Amino acid sequence: MANNFRIGLGYDIHAFTKGDHIIVGGVRIPYYKGISAHSDGDVLVHAICDSILGAAALGDIGTNFPNNDEKYRNISSLVLLKESVEKLATAGYIPVNIDCTLICEEPKISLHYNDIRKNISLHTGLDINAVSVKATTNESLGTIGRKEGIAAMSITLVTSNNIQSLV
Repeated sequence: MANNFRIGLGYDIHAFTKGDHIIVGGVRIPYYKGISAHSDGDVLVHAICDSILGAAALGDIGTNFPNNDEKYRNISSLVLLKESVEKLATAGYIPVNIDCTLICEEPKISLHYNDIRKNISLHTGLDINAVSVKATTNESLGTIGRKEGIAAMSITLVTSNNIQSLV
């Protein structure tokens, strides 16, 4: 079976709450609000996990790492990312590239792109050039536009990790 590629799409959204920072792509970003979440609330990594798991039809982040399990309370989402890649490998796939977009009015994320890309690269085994991180606003529309929360989308391309199937 030549070129056994699959694509997964991920989306996540979290509400803001009281706090003094948010975590995006494993990077602590100073902000006058925090994230309401069971884990560290890293919306970008959650979307990436969903896209990785979805590419191999392994369910979603909530199924694999339920928010009613105390084991995952305040856990770094980068741990969940690494475990998602391990589940992907067990299913016979490896990631090829990840493209993700953060959707928020603030804070500004562009200053942190390189650190975020490094974290994602490190925890997925991808070369940093195979990790794309972007941000956009919601043009002041809806929940995101009113600065009530933050969202992210991700798409991941995976391929079979079986060398024989690539021949």
